Amino acid sequence: MKTSIYIVTLLISTLLLTPTVFAADSEVIWTDYKSYRDINEGNDGRKQFRERTFKDLEKHFATLAATLPEGQTLKIDVTDVDLAGDTHIGGINRMRIVKHMYSPRMNFSYQLLDADGTVIKSDDVVVKDMNFMSGNSLKYRNKSLGYEKKMLDDWFDKTFKELIITK
Repeated sequence: MKTSIYIVTLLISTLLLTPTVFAADSEVIWTDYKSYRDINEGNDGRKQFRERTFKDLEKHFATLAATLPEGQTLKIDVTDVDLAGDTHIGGINRMRIVKHMYSPRMNFSYQLLDADGTVIKSDDVVVKDMNFMSGNSLKYRNKSLGYEKKMLDDWFDKTFKELIITK
């Protein structure tokens, strides 16, 4: 019995300490964010909302980049953001109303670099999802920035399909 517990412990330790193959990095720059089309907050403070939104999207870009081969770096320079929905004033409360006509959109340029800093792929893109409310994906249902994350997933999968390492 002690031997089997020892073997199981050793196997789990080995798996936890083994470096992961999914090791690409990401870097996100938010260029001229004050001119973004729609990064309005609703009831939160403007700075607080912006910082939380940027942090959440940076984490999502990092998650996507982690599926790329080791040593690569995905650099993103965001030049415009238009979140799903629109912020309307309703008395003293401001709320974000999500309707079909307020689709999510992001403008950015990207560079995918190898370990030597050589550009593998780059482009200026406008990513938008006009059918964001019609999809049947439940992956980000009830998550912050779910429509935007789904839109970025679709762009990433289409753009880097030949490079993505599946688990």
